[in-house]
Amino acid sequence: MFGWSLFMMIYRACVVLLLVCVGCSGQTPPAQAPHPAPTGPSATTAPAPGVPSGDLAEAIDRQVRAHYSLTPDVTLVLGSLHPSDFPGYDALSITFSSPDKKQDYDFLLSRDRKTLIRITKMDLTKDPYIEIMKKIDLSGRPTRGSKDAKVTVVNYDDFQCPFCSRMHSTLFPEILKEYGDRVVFIYKDYPLDDIHPWAVHAAVDANCLAAQSGDAYWDYADYLHANQHTISNGRDRDGQFAELDRLAMRQGQIHKLDEAKLQTCLKAQDEKAVRASMSEGEDVGVSATPTIFVNGQKLDGAVPVTEVRAALDRALKDAGVGPPAPKPATGTSNPPATSSSK
Repeated sequence: MFGWSLFMMIYRACVVLLLVCVGCSGQTPPAQAPHPAPTGPSATTAPAPGVPSGDLAEAIDRQVRAHYSLTPDVTLVLGSLHPSDFPGYDALSITFSSPDKKQDYDFLLSRDRKTLIRITKMDLTKDPYIEIMKKIDLSGRPTRGSKDAKVTVVNYDDFQCPFCSRMHSTLFPEILKEYGDRVVFIYKDYPLDDIHPWAVHAAVDANCLAAQSGDAYWDYADYLHANQHTISNGRDRDGQFAELDRLAMRQGQIHKLDEAKLQTCLKAQDEKAVRASMSEGEDVGVSATPTIFVNGQKLDGAVPVTEVRAALDRALKDAGVGPPAPKPATGTSNPPATSSSK
């Protein structure tokens, strides 16, 4: 998959104003109306056409690689310069390309060719949390809580991730019991297959159960998160897969599912839906597990339960719903936020 170090560094870069200097100290573009452009021999008002080349291209490549800590397998392709909305700067698109993925990012290059700027443009006419939720496909996914709830919690989950197990035990039953029908919980697949060899298989099996019964899906998810060690312990990969299939068939029997249909699904091991969920996760900024979105607000890692409650309470208030009464302090604290990543 696309180099994770690249993805995480670029994601962090996109939420703040970033400067990369080429040959001089960094500068930010004027936020207000700029001073009149200089005139005479030093004026730099005319944009230079074409693609940066020679020493300039080399300097840009070197600075961007250093700033974002890019891995050697990432290639930078500079686009053609064109006028920007910022006086004194030309727009420059740079394509970050790896063997698995390509992504374009927009920069500003000063017309004296000494400063390169990366900025984040925010559209104040749109709600960013709503825009994130629009990108998440929830159709057909099993739910816990009230389907009519005003707050939706989406968790990008990995059945083999120990931090996901910790978060799962926080959400169920603790948070679900506290918030009741105020919140609906939905899991999406984001198995880190580079480090968790049976996570994709488990996600496929869980989806086979979900196709017939949401309750069977959740019982399977509960069991796997509580017993991850029993899947891995003393088994090779084929043995792990066989155990996952056995547990899925057991859930099928408990919930009286169509066993022939379930067995056919388990044998097929169709990963398309899982891979689509992973791609969707990348599009909304997931780079590690667990990653939760509370009505679009992102929580990274196995965050303390107090942080989960705070996000839920805020989302409920925004939706005009009263949060539950505060839970009395117990004198203990959750471990610091942690997550699994590639």
